[in-house]
Amino acid sequence: MEDKFVKKPHILQYTDPELSHVTIGMTTREDGVSPYPSNAFNMARYIDDHPDHISQHQQTLAEMIDFPTSDWVFPIQTHENKVVEVTSKDKGTNIDALTDMLHGVDGMYSYDNLLLTMCYADCVPIYFYSEPHHFIGLAHAGWRGTYSQIVLELIKAIDFDLSELQVVIGPSTSMSYEINDDIKSKFETLPIDSTQYIETRGDDRHGIDLKLANALLLEHAGVPPENIYRTTYATSEDLELFFSYRVEKGQTGRMLAFIGQH
Repeated sequence: MEDKFVKKPHILQYTDPELSHVTIGMTTREDGVSPYPSNAFNMARYIDDHPDHISQHQQTLAEMIDFPTSDWVFPIQTHENKVVEVTSKDKGTNIDALTDMLHGVDGMYSYDNLLLTMCYADCVPIYFYSEPHHFIGLAHAGWRGTYSQIVLELIKAIDFDLSELQVVIGPSTSMSYEINDDIKSKFETLPIDSTQYIETRGDDRHGIDLKLANALLLEHAGVPPENIYRTTYATSEDLELFFSYRVEKGQTGRMLAFIGQH
């Protein structure tokens, strides 16, 4: 079955015929002006890149998706599970320059017309939306965010029936992502079957599918399985399309995941 993330210049855009007011996607690494690593479409201001490069990439994306950068919101992510509501007054936060605002935030949701954005390079972008309730959300789930169940923290903020919530799990690392015995034991305390998403490969070596783990957590929380979409795109498997923090040992750029509503 064809993936619902469709390749376009600079982005993968999520497509669903039922979407009318919500835009979902993720930038790729291709055809940018950043020398980090090279010709890279880097979207992060917090790495070794010139600010003008990020501004140029932001403007390119803004024109493509019809969301001016003045309507964007970006938090300072710290791999934890803090979730906050953002409103129109937060528009522009951390877009032209980084500030102390929205620090330590790895999940956001809103009922206003704006664009939620976060940076990724292997961690799982999880998009939430309900067009009938004019609701959007975005979570950043690496192994720490997944283990601390950031998806449940975001769902706690929802005041409508979960049958009316749609969730999209976007491009992130594959089962090639490995954890050790200590981290595996942490995941075994979660209320989902770890054997479904953890594969033991050897002494102190286990592959983990973070996309599937988050899908199982969402199902356990009451989101209908048919309302959860999981992409097949994997950041660690396609370095022509994606940055991968793990594969490139930290020396790489970041993609921007985004969800907005008009």
